[in-house]
Amino acid sequence: MKKGLIIIISIIMMGLCRGMAQEGKVIYNASKFGIRSDGVTMNTRSIQKAIDWIAEQGGGTLRFWVGRYLTGSIHLKSNVTIELMEGAILVGSTNPWDYDRLVATNDHALLMAEGVENIRLIGVYSSGGCIDGQGRELGNNCTAMVHAGLINDRLSNDRVGEGIRPRLLLFRECKNVEVDNVTFRNAANWVCMYDQCENVSVNNVRVESTAFWNNDGIDIVDCDGFVLSNSYINASDDAICLKSHSAKKLCQNVEVRNCTARSSASGIKFGTMGAGGFKDVKIINNRVYDTYRSAITIQSVDGGCCENILVDSLYATHVGNPIYLNVGARRDKPSSMKGITIRNLYCEVAADKPDAGYDYEGPVEDLPRNISPCGIIGLKDTKIQNVHLENIEIVFPGGGDKHYAYRGLDQLDQVPEMPKAYPEFSQHKELPAWGFYIRHVDGLQMNNIKLTALKTDYRTAIVMDDVLHHQITGLEVTEPEPKETIFEKK
Repeated sequence: MKKGLIIIISIIMMGLCRGMAQEGKVIYNASKFGIRSDGVTMNTRSIQKAIDWIAEQGGGTLRFWVGRYLTGSIHLKSNVTIELMEGAILVGSTNPWDYDRLVATNDHALLMAEGVENIRLIGVYSSGGCIDGQGRELGNNCTAMVHAGLINDRLSNDRVGEGIRPRLLLFRECKNVEVDNVTFRNAANWVCMYDQCENVSVNNVRVESTAFWNNDGIDIVDCDGFVLSNSYINASDDAICLKSHSAKKLCQNVEVRNCTARSSASGIKFGTMGAGGFKDVKIINNRVYDTYRSAITIQSVDGGCCENILVDSLYATHVGNPIYLNVGARRDKPSSMKGITIRNLYCEVAADKPDAGYDYEGPVEDLPRNISPCGIIGLKDTKIQNVHLENIEIVFPGGGDKHYAYRGLDQLDQVPEMPKAYPEFSQHKELPAWGFYIRHVDGLQMNNIKLTALKTDYRTAIVMDDVLHHQITGLEVTEPEPKETIFEKK
């Protein structure tokens, strides 16, 4: 009886092990492949050998225990999981020649995947693991290679171009991707880029990357089915950024939920590149703070569409601008924007520079100037359509000085269209509103809007120019010297 029981248990265990192998759950310690955790041994080839070998076995997990694992580019393969135990750090080489490039786009990164499926990057225990790009040293070494004549680059302001500096993570055309409980630190370029991927879950990640220029925190590019949740992003460039690089693709079915963002550019941004466009996106229950530009900016300027966007429950403090919606025409193909809902938003606009004191601050531009209002700005022949704003409370510092390139309400025609400009809330410089400046819009509903100016401002709270089919209800405007709250150009 006892022997029979042992046989039965053995059969069951063999079946379980076989099932785990099929699901990619067989665990292999990194040390099995001669991978060193001393922080000085270059592990690129041994890590890649481990990944390749595990993929050849049908999948499994490569586990890194506590230590520092120095490496250049490594490529994930289908059905392989990278598991970083608490205290395990993948450390990026500071030598630019240690990084490979993708076949499709010629971009390069530390952790790469192209055209694979069922890949996972998982941190284990409370703080998980970390990927450290040593971005400042790597970026400076890229610049040194330009000075040495080994890399050809225009080197604007002694800053090497984005195409020269590697990212930390770059997944292209991958399916069924999971990233959970991992810290990404100090990239030389965009930190994490997911490009034309499907069915992606990124949860509980932390981005701390203010060490160099162009440090977008998380870039979601032309993905279909992407959830970013419960994450913290502190970046010197746009924190959470949706992009569309291909005119044949859409960045769609995306949800960003329960995240906190800090940036020396924008907190949550659609664009700038929007060749194909954005569709069916939900931005729910997020927080933005100490951010130089807009808390939320939605742009369609490169010939793409922007449709059915919901921003719900956004809490923003100490930011340069609350809301910026913009349609431009940087390419021959017309852009479009329609079906934008922003509701349950609270925002406090800073009187000072919101990112002052961070490693890389946003550029001081067009100063002195007045604090910009929220902008909803289309083009005369390409109006923004069907915008719904509800339950919005914004506190502005006020104190506008009419000597700063003053434009009166009888001079709205002097506000430039700027269809080819790089879109930012400050691009129009002085505007005659302190709360909302709205131009070239067809279909606008504003319900339960509360605007406060802490100091006297010479400007009108809301200015509308070429706004069709609009309705404003429940508007409350508070300022030290009350005056007309809405001006509409007829």
